[in-house]
Amino acid sequence: MSHPQASCTPGTVTAPAGASAAPPSPAYAWYTVGVLVLAYTFSFLDRQILSLLVEPIKRDLGINDTAVSLLQGFAFALFLALGGIPIGRRVDTGRRVTLIACGIALWSLMTAACGLARGYGTLLLCRMGVGAGESTLTPSAYSVISDCFPPRRLGLALGVYSVGVYIGGGLALLLGAALIARLGEVRIALPLLGPLHAWQLVFLAVGLPGLLVAAWAATLREPARRGGIAQPTLAEVRRHFREHAASLVSLNLCMAFAAMMNYAVNAWVPSLLIRSHGWSAAQAGRGFGLLVVVCGGAGVVCGGWLGDRLVARGLRHGRLLVMSGACLAAAPFIALAPLAGSPAGVLALLAPAMLGVTMTIGCGPGALQEIMPNRMRGVASAAAVLVVNLIGLGLGPTCIAAITDYVIGDERRIGLALAAAAPVMLLVSAAFGLGGLTPYQRSHERMVGAAPPA
Repeated sequence: MSHPQASCTPGTVTAPAGASAAPPSPAYAWYTVGVLVLAYTFSFLDRQILSLLVEPIKRDLGINDTAVSLLQGFAFALFLALGGIPIGRRVDTGRRVTLIACGIALWSLMTAACGLARGYGTLLLCRMGVGAGESTLTPSAYSVISDCFPPRRLGLALGVYSVGVYIGGGLALLLGAALIARLGEVRIALPLLGPLHAWQLVFLAVGLPGLLVAAWAATLREPARRGGIAQPTLAEVRRHFREHAASLVSLNLCMAFAAMMNYAVNAWVPSLLIRSHGWSAAQAGRGFGLLVVVCGGAGVVCGGWLGDRLVARGLRHGRLLVMSGACLAAAPFIALAPLAGSPAGVLALLAPAMLGVTMTIGCGPGALQEIMPNRMRGVASAAAVLVVNLIGLGLGPTCIAAITDYVIGDERRIGLALAAAAPVMLLVSAAFGLGGLTPYQRSHERMVGAAPPA
């Protein structure tokens, strides 16, 4: 069945081929979220698997913690963030499910290519490719989900989507633990590829199945854009960002510093459990992976739900208030967890810290969407990805590694580096959130007043 095309008048774009003419049914909307959750799960599976492979990669490539942190953080985040800027403009005009499918295929192939790397430089380039592929997903997914759900359900839907972060991050640890326990330190010679270390086989095992997810995502229907498909000019985008600058800066930096703590913990807690408490990589993967799945998943869903509830009760800045309060509540626990005297103590104190920081992350996307017009959501999400990933992913793991390598000078005391830096990241996040409450409320009220009648 063909769909009517928008007229090609100035300021508009034609509807993407295959776009649905009507909003999807609730069942199909949740089906779409389910497929996007699976894609996000594979995104973080491919991204986070490296945190469990730190020790063998360091040994086989002869590198230190700071070099590893560049693989986990800055080099990866730079391409993830910068790739999102042109993608964001395309999200606002093009067929988003095609962008998603192509991105999944690219990052899956580049993850598998990490398993073929023979040196640090090649591995670094492959990680950059993973970041470039992943840059398509979040701006596209936020825009698609925003067009599938009414505003009163948006926070919950985006929170459910964000569960993919913690399912993927946890599965990276759990699956990696199982593979490492099975493979040990064996080297296997494969036809055409030659001998590969166990950590290289892990990259191949988690990367290639993503191609099936890419094929599935390509079958999704493109939802109709709420509020029309007029493309904003760059002048309109700049004007909106300038008018709401205080709100956007506060919100994005609140998310960024919470993400900085989250990425730092995810990158180095497995090494903390291995170096300071004598756990094997398999034990660290199972213990920390389960915590990430349970507490991380619960946090993002609860954060999105609680933000919806406060906004429904008339508290315009309710989402930002949840984000700030959750960071403050989590800070004491993350200060104590790395210094606990046993692995059980570390994980017990990490649980409320993880719950709090993921509530912040779960509220952030909904808060951003409700102060942006629909036709600018792609570029706004891309800008948020830029800020959050350059600060959070780019600096979080490297900050801890730099303290360990150059301040403390002892990699076995990585817990001290985490205890010193992670609470500060959460307090900075809370400060930006609390400072943005008043401007955010004004922005929200202006957006509600400017919205067309339902």
